[in-house]
Amino acid sequence: MKNQKQLPVYSLTSFSTNDKVTRQFQAEVFDANRHFAVQYPHRHDFFEVLYLYKGSGYHIIDSNRYEVHPPCVFFMSPGQAHKLTFSHDIEGYIYIFTSEFYLVEKNNLNSLLELPFFFTLQHTNPPLQIERREDQQFIESLFVKSAEEALKKDYDCQLMRSLLELILSYLAHLYPNSDPLLTKGKGHLLVKRFYQLAEEHYKKNLNVAQYADLLNITPNYLTATTKRLTGKSSLRILKEKQILEIKRLLSQTTLDMQEIANQMHFEDQSYFTKFFRRETGKTPLRFRMESQSSPSDL
Repeated sequence: MKNQKQLPVYSLTSFSTNDKVTRQFQAEVFDANRHFAVQYPHRHDFFEVLYLYKGSGYHIIDSNRYEVHPPCVFFMSPGQAHKLTFSHDIEGYIYIFTSEFYLVEKNNLNSLLELPFFFTLQHTNPPLQIERREDQQFIESLFVKSAEEALKKDYDCQLMRSLLELILSYLAHLYPNSDPLLTKGKGHLLVKRFYQLAEEHYKKNLNVAQYADLLNITPNYLTATTKRLTGKSSLRILKEKQILEIKRLLSQTTLDMQEIANQMHFEDQSYFTKFFRRETGKTPLRFRMESQSSPSDL
C-alpha cells in the first residue's frame, strides 16, 4: 500500500517548467527522459492526448488496463486516475490542456463533451489504434509542429489552439463509434455532463436528485436517459463511482476507515462499512488487507 494520505491530483503546472507555469497547455516529446516528480496512480485536472509511435507497456485508466501497441493514442478526461508502465524505448508526443484554453473562442461550450473520447458513455478509454500509415504521418506532423511551437518563448497561442483543434478533430474522425446516433443530441451530452459532474463532486456523496438539480432536469429524466444510453441507472453509476473511489483510498492511501468515511461524506463509519460490504461482498478492512497482500492497479 502506498505511504500517502491522498491520491495525488496534479494540475497542468505540475508538468510544466518554470517558464511555462502560466500556460493552459503544454505539447512536448514523450519518452523515457520525460521525468516529473509525480506519484502513481494519480489524477489530472486537465485533458490529455498521448500519441505513441514506439515502445510497449500498459496504461491503466480508472480500473481498466490497456496494452500499448503503437501507433496509438490515449485520451484522458479530468478527474480520471491513471498509472503508466512503459518500456525504456517508449517514444511519442503529449498534448495536455485545460478546457478554458480549448473553449475560449468557442460559442459552443459543449465542444469538448461532443468529442467521442472524453467522458465516454461506457466509462472506458481504449487507445485509438492508428491503422493507416498516412494517418500516422499526418497526426505525427501535427504533434511535432505543436511541440516545436510550444518550445518558443514567443509562441503563437492561436496557432497552438488551431493545432489542438485539428488534432482532436482528426482523431475524432478516426475514432470508432459503435452507434453514431449515440454521439449526437441532448441525451448523449446530458450523460457526459453527468459524468463530468460526478468527477467534480464525488466526495460530496450527492444523490440523484441533487445531480438532476445541477443539470436543471428532473431525476426521472436523468435516470431514464442514463438507462437508455448506458444500460445503467443514474443511481447505479453513482454507486459504482463511489466504490471505485473507496477502493482507491483503501488500497493506495493510509487513511483509516473513519477518515475515508468522512472524506466520502458518509453519515458514519458504520453506514460506510455496510454500504461497501453490500456493494462488494467484503468489509473495507478485508479489502485493504487483500490489496496489501495482492497489490491492485486501482
